[in-house]
Amino acid sequence: MVKLIALVISIVLQIFAASIALGFMKLTKYRLSWMLLSLSFVLMAVRKIIQLFELIRGTPTDLWVNIDEWIGVLVSFMIIVGVVLIREIFYSLKRAETDRTRTEKRVLNAIINTEENERKRFAKDLHDGLGPLLSTVKMSLSSLTARISDPSDKVILNNTNHLVNEAISTIKDVSNNLSPHILSNFGLASAIGAFTTKINQTKTVEIDFKSNMENLRLENDKEVVMYRAVCELINNAIKHSGASRIEIELNKHEKFVTLQFYDNGRGFDTSTLNNDDTKGMGLSNIETRVKTVEGVFILESNPGKGTSAFIKVTD
Repeated sequence: MVKLIALVISIVLQIFAASIALGFMKLTKYRLSWMLLSLSFVLMAVRKIIQLFELIRGTPTDLWVNIDEWIGVLVSFMIIVGVVLIREIFYSLKRAETDRTRTEKRVLNAIINTEENERKRFAKDLHDGLGPLLSTVKMSLSSLTARISDPSDKVILNNTNHLVNEAISTIKDVSNNLSPHILSNFGLASAIGAFTTKINQTKTVEIDFKSNMENLRLENDKEVVMYRAVCELINNAIKHSGASRIEIELNKHEKFVTLQFYDNGRGFDTSTLNNDDTKGMGLSNIETRVKTVEGVFILESNPGKGTSAFIKVTD
């Protein structure tokens, strides 16, 4: 009785397994490997049905015993062949994952390139469009200086002239921040050096920048990614950490370039990045950008212990 119950349960389970396997055949695009494995489940269920039939009869015949044995041989053969051929499915999945990753990188690169091109276009429009207009206004104001004798009018004219100078300087700064010409013309080290020097002049924070790259150049995409990453890290340190000192090292090694960043700010719990949309989004953008150039981005921070970041890209 126990054997009968076990056979019935086994038959039900194997029929259930066979039905599931057959249902996946369409998803596998009717590959031979999965068809063989699915049919082997069906034949295993058939074997159990034969065994149940013989158990009920009580006197198994040689014919049914032989059929059962040969079905077992066939099942074993189908499983072996199916397992050997199923590697094709795993290879296909691996190829699909590789293609998906490559497609994602191409899309991200296209987005980044489009963003940088728009930055350059907007910076050029500001510099070449609005800049000359303000310079013309400045020239007109200068020509009025000799014609005005009233002291109060001269004060107004001087203030206006000062505001125009401030506007011209601001346009230059905005244009350079959008698309720094130093990065395009002189490279990553020079661009970071110029940016940190400008920050140091504000006395907001002290930045110590060191590099052994001098005039060495990287691919344009990698230079842009690393420069934007440095700008974002410095911005976060100033806005969120309350740091008084930042240390940055940009070094060229034999086959790769590394950038190490450290600030002595208040630090934070990195597990809360997802809850801080502003800070989390900026750091997430750095990681995404670095991945597009097949680089590595590591961020470490603890409350009260500052923040450090490490970026590595191949040369």
